[in-house]
Parts: sequence; structure tokens; C-alpha cells
Amino acid sequence: MPNNTQNSLLIAVDFDGTIVENKYPKIGKEQLFAFSTLKKLQGAGHRLILWTVRNGKQLEEAIAYCEKNGITFYAINSTYPEEQFSEKISRKIVADIFIDDRNIGGFIGWGAVHQLLFKETPAETPKKTIFKKWFK
Repeated sequence: MPNNTQNSLLIAVDFDGTIVENKYPKIGKEQLFAFSTLKKLQGAGHRLILWTVRNGKQLEEAIAYCEKNGITFYAINSTYPEEQFSEKISRKIVADIFIDDRNIGGFIGWGAVHQLLFKETPAETPKKTIFKKWFK
């Protein structure tokens, strides 16, 4: 697993419908395995970006909810923390992986995300992962 930013992945994660059930503007119930998978990704050295349409008070509530559940994001709605946006450029962020409920076919669920990225079920001991395959 990567232990530094040179080998870590940038992973953009949506909030409503992905980390929690979509009850916007309220905060829905946590999706099964969401925080355990996010913590494992961070523990492996990957940088998580909160990528959401929320802003203002609703964004602050989402950030606080995630922090209460043990997740502090590398960046919020940006590719890196210091990024400044101008109205003259696109607000599109750059990430290696996007986890979002608006994918074609909808959100596959955190259990499936965990299995795809770690090649194991959430409760198993780590085995060879997609990251180890990429960063031999």
C-alpha cells in the first residue's frame, strides 16, 4: 500500500447518495460500510476529496458529520487544499477514482467498492489489492 503522496491515489467521494442516503438538504443515514471503507483507504495512504454539490451551511454539516465519523478530507470540492477557483476556469477536479451514486447504473454500494479496490470483503484480513498490483 502507498505510504506517501507520490504513490497515493486521489479519490473523489460524493456525499449525498454515496456516503449517506440521499435526503438532501438533510443528512441521510450512513451507507453500510461507507466509513469503514473510507478509513481503510486513508489508512492505506490515499487522499480523499469530498466532492459534493453541497455548499454553505449544508456543506459544513456534511464535513462535520464525516469528521464525527472519523474522516477528515484532504480537500473539499477541489483537487488539492490550496486550490483557488476563478470564474474563468472550469471547476472540474482531477482524481484517480470517483465514487458517486450518479455513475451509470447507480451506486454499487460500499461493500462492492471495498471488494473492487481491496479484492476482499470488508471484514476480511487484507490480501493482494488493486493498489499493490498498480504499485509493485
